[in-house]
Amino acid sequence: MADKPLEIYVNGKYLPKDQAAISIYDHGLLYGDGVYEAIRAYDGMVFKLREHIDRLYESAKSIKIEIPVTKEEMIGIVTETLRRNGLTEAYIRILVTRGVGAMGVDPRNCPTPTIAVVAEPREPIFGASEEGIRAIISSLRRTPRHVLDPRIKSLNYLNNILAKIEAIEAGVEEAIMLNDEGYVAEASTENIFIVKEGKVITPPPSAGVLDGITRRVAIDISRRLGYQVEERNITIHEVFNADEVFVTGTAAEIVPIVEVSGRKIGNGKIGPVVKKIREEFRRLTKEPSHGIPIK
Repeated sequence: MADKPLEIYVNGKYLPKDQAAISIYDHGLLYGDGVYEAIRAYDGMVFKLREHIDRLYESAKSIKIEIPVTKEEMIGIVTETLRRNGLTEAYIRILVTRGVGAMGVDPRNCPTPTIAVVAEPREPIFGASEEGIRAIISSLRRTPRHVLDPRIKSLNYLNNILAKIEAIEAGVEEAIMLNDEGYVAEASTENIFIVKEGKVITPPPSAGVLDGITRRVAIDISRRLGYQVEERNITIHEVFNADEVFVTGTAAEIVPIVEVSGRKIGNGKIGPVVKKIREEFRRLTKEPSHGIPIK
């Protein structure tokens, strides 16, 4: 498959990568008016695909986009995209926009939503992260939940991108964002956890964070491994003084943070708790009960 161009699904057609395009008048491009999901396939199985599809449809309903295919049809589109590209290990992106229409934010200008599905080979964004990554506390606050509900996985990521720019300019890999109350929210594209005295602690959805699928898996794994899990507000002080810190997300998977704003976390190395959680996560990604086979 190396010399064959990737095929991308766009509005009912599977097109070569260089032909897959949407209109300049698509409101997803003009206004960030749309939703998406990021998913991974491991060893011929799409991990937590139904959970991702459920969240996609919930996000779309919240912003009054009616997706013109059923959930089962969407699952079929995802698996067919993988099959056509001969992919058993892949990063998958589903995009649903308001659709093409005249300029102006009036949604009535867009009669039909745009659907696109792309799948490609892609390693986790921080690689294997065997030594962990470094982060800063961002000067930017996470978009408050009373402004935009974090349960909506919106195409508008400007808030996150600006935080990522801060991290890059600081010479580190990630930025930790606070919410409007000054508590820890999440990293630029991941949920965050701290470990203290054997407890695994993460901000609750009420702190203005996305209730990530990988976050849910990490919580479940932690409990099954015997760790007490707390979902509560976390302060910067607690992050600096944690035994371990890690982030979770589809693109990143589970990644330890060993330094925050110049402070070593624990002994500055990957800790035993996140090691166990990550090992169990990697095992689960290959279990048929946790996904849908590509076939």
